[in-house]
Amino acid sequence: MAQVPQTFFDARAVRTWCGLALRALGRAREEIDAINVYPVADGDTGTNLYLTVESAVTAVEAVFGAHESAAPSASVASTAPVESTGAGPTLADAARAMAHGALIGARGNSGTILAQLLRGMAQVLAADGDTAHVDGQVLRLALRHAADSARRAVARPVEGTVLTVASAAADAAGGVEGDCGTVARAAYEGARVALADTPAQLAVLRRAGVVDAGGRGLVAVLAALVEALTGETPGTVVAPGGRVAAGPRDVSEAAVSGADALGECVSGEAAPHAGAPAFEVIYLLEADDTAVARLRERLDGLGNSLVVVGGDGLWNVHVHVDDAGAAVEAGVEAGRPYRIRITHFGAGDVHTTGDERPPRERAQRAVVAVVPGEGLAGLYTEAGATTVLARPGEPPASGELVQALRRAHAREVVLLPNDADLRHTAAAAAEQARTDGIRVALIPTRSAVQGIAALAVHEPDRRFDEDVVAMTSAAGATRYAEVTVAERQSWTMAGICQAGDVLGLIDGDVAVIGRDVTAVAETVLDRMLAAGGELVTLVLGDDAPGPVTERLEARVREAYLAVDTVVYRGGRQGALLLIGVE
Repeated sequence: MAQVPQTFFDARAVRTWCGLALRALGRAREEIDAINVYPVADGDTGTNLYLTVESAVTAVEAVFGAHESAAPSASVASTAPVESTGAGPTLADAARAMAHGALIGARGNSGTILAQLLRGMAQVLAADGDTAHVDGQVLRLALRHAADSARRAVARPVEGTVLTVASAAADAAGGVEGDCGTVARAAYEGARVALADTPAQLAVLRRAGVVDAGGRGLVAVLAALVEALTGETPGTVVAPGGRVAAGPRDVSEAAVSGADALGECVSGEAAPHAGAPAFEVIYLLEADDTAVARLRERLDGLGNSLVVVGGDGLWNVHVHVDDAGAAVEAGVEAGRPYRIRITHFGAGDVHTTGDERPPRERAQRAVVAVVPGEGLAGLYTEAGATTVLARPGEPPASGELVQALRRAHAREVVLLPNDADLRHTAAAAAEQARTDGIRVALIPTRSAVQGIAALAVHEPDRRFDEDVVAMTSAAGATRYAEVTVAERQSWTMAGICQAGDVLGLIDGDVAVIGRDVTAVAETVLDRMLAAGGELVTLVLGDDAPGPVTERLEARVREAYLAVDTVVYRGGRQGALLLIGVE
């Protein structure tokens, strides 16, 4: 359905733009991956850009969802506020959510730069927090600030990359007067022309016969901006050499025709064996500005492709290095790094050919699990699962789950989402992975303790269907609960809770409200064991009081003689305590 043209840029335009950008990158992902030769020919730029924007979309939709949710009913537990204004989010709300979502979900070199571009735009769009919308003049300033801040985030900017395309878009936008649609069209056209020139600026692109992959992705994002603001879909893209093409197919064909040059590029510019760093290291970092300035200097001396984006205490760090451990240690010295991802280029380079070692054979079966804390991630990993870390308030996007399903490198994969809210996300990821030829079984685990029960009976040597049935049965036989702290006044199944109250949730519904963590946990445990049970699993979060597990273990020994108890450390898992009874 055609978009309704908008003269101004408001919260609804942010939402529409993000959705259209995600759709555009989804369509162009394989094409962009195919022309990815710089800074490393690892064939994932399109995927990384898609995952970055998907995270932004998730954050924006969450903001709108919070405003659009209906008045709570008695059957809804835990999250609905008692009072709601009913008003939609402001432009500042939507823009900041977009920027934050992109920041925490940024993947790869180009994704990290795109996150900074969106953050730079958001800083201008949200400058006046009470403004409902902005005009073309402010959009011009936002595009300019975005391009400049992205360039500053890169330690050693190189022309012929997404930075060049972003600067050209800002220059073109700055040269026109008019409404937001006019400015967006100018930015798109400027980016499109600059993209066509990237092979002339960067030898690695010229030899491969392709345009810059990150710049190609940005052109798609700007085309989505035009569509969001005008209702018009730009009908052309730019192929290598500056030729205007009818669609993305021409770019892909040109990339294929440059395959020989691409091989030269990999061996001469980007392949790890040619002297380029062997690892990509990415992590989120909580640190102050002074510490980050020192970190930039440290990492710049360790490797290249350094991009540090963010601010206000939260940063996304990306660097290519030979010593991945040193890059992580530098982050530890600067602050608190988390969501650490280390990729060995030689292990997954889609362009390796000839006398390179053949890819390792797929395993027959694997388990992929979403886990809420570092402690549980270690437990699941020891049990042989591939894990996806979900930090509080930061659920993984479907693209991240797809990557994990592929990373498991197995013909058959059991997926454990371990969260009721991830059901649809996990289903979408499973469906996508099936198109890759992976046989995926989704077990609808609603808590990490159900996942532990399922993993305990996993036997990779038996038939896939039998294994899935056994794991599903074990998960379904495990009742789950959690003890957490209310963030605001809310209606619940157990009555009205106040901010700071301790909540005990059983099977997803609030069952107990109190002020003492241990007392609430004991009440929850007693209610669960009243229906019987043989094993109690306790997963303790970092913020839980230490004596709580000792008291619960003693309670089980005293009142439930035939019941065993096992305790795990969950780390920063959001809930103070997770409880499983099976």
